[in-house]
Amino acid sequence: MNDIYFEEDYGRLYEKVENGKCEIFEFSHPYGNIKHLFIKREIPMQMLGETYYDLVTPYGYGGPVITSCHEGRKKELVEAFYTAFAKHCTHNNVISEFIRFHPLANNAEDFSSCYEVEHIRNTVGTNLKDFEDPIKSEFSKSKQKSIQKALAAGVEFRVTPAPEDLTKFKEIYYGTMERKNADDYYYFDEEYFVGLLKYFRKNLLLVEVVHEGKTIGMGLNFVYGSTIHIHLSGTRAEFHRLSPAFMLRYALVTWGKENGIELIHEGGGKTNSLDDPLYLFKKQFGKNTSFNFLIARKVWNEEIYRRMCKSAHVDQETEFFPAYRAKAEEQMKIAGRAD
Repeated sequence: MNDIYFEEDYGRLYEKVENGKCEIFEFSHPYGNIKHLFIKREIPMQMLGETYYDLVTPYGYGGPVITSCHEGRKKELVEAFYTAFAKHCTHNNVISEFIRFHPLANNAEDFSSCYEVEHIRNTVGTNLKDFEDPIKSEFSKSKQKSIQKALAAGVEFRVTPAPEDLTKFKEIYYGTMERKNADDYYYFDEEYFVGLLKYFRKNLLLVEVVHEGKTIGMGLNFVYGSTIHIHLSGTRAEFHRLSPAFMLRYALVTWGKENGIELIHEGGGKTNSLDDPLYLFKKQFGKNTSFNFLIARKVWNEEIYRRMCKSAHVDQETEFFPAYRAKAEEQMKIAGRAD
């Protein structure tokens, strides 16, 4: 499967967010080819006079993906990749790696022999391909009623493929982030939106919900092939009664059905809990469609990893990974709240 998350420009877009540099490990073998895109981050502590690094999937999903393979040779291809990538990590002072596998690509299954894969939660989708009326089949009854009320009240929508300007969207988005006291990780700056237009304007789909000439909600989405990935959105709180967030989904389904889209991928919640509010909200637009979200934590250099955890005064078995970054991450969160 090819998708926007496997594009090199996507990795470049998130270098600042992930505080590192995008790299691609291209593995070619007589049995096939594998592409592995990641952000390489310098670890802010030296060990034995050396600078070390760790790897992380750019914001969203990714992981290694098989781009070609001879029939019946997948196992051998993946084993050869593992050997080559392990050497790459050793030669480049890579200590650990954190992967968020792509729920739609199912690449976690292909690489389960290389990584200790863990299912942490599900993501949600709206299936446009298999349902004649996805609104009726996938949306909860309460959301259907709210949408009908909004339409009856005169709420409309506009969809703009490949938008040239995101000024209005940013105004609503930033207002929503401030209202919700969003974590810095979800608070994208002006440089990010410049990069979005630079790298992926042709893949952007801007949705605007309007009432009596006033924009009351906007959504910014990725379109890639026959899939829409819901990315960012914002609404005006004073128009909550008109269900702008629900209308954004209605607009995507309507436009998607008319333009050959097969799936709208909502993503998952902020936590792994089945009671996560964001997950439960998204599930109301995908009653019948879900995907496994799997991750992997890999330590490529056990000795240096242990030394770093000891130097950082953290238990290497802590839930946070990589453990040696746990205290620094917590301090950043505290600083963010203080701001």
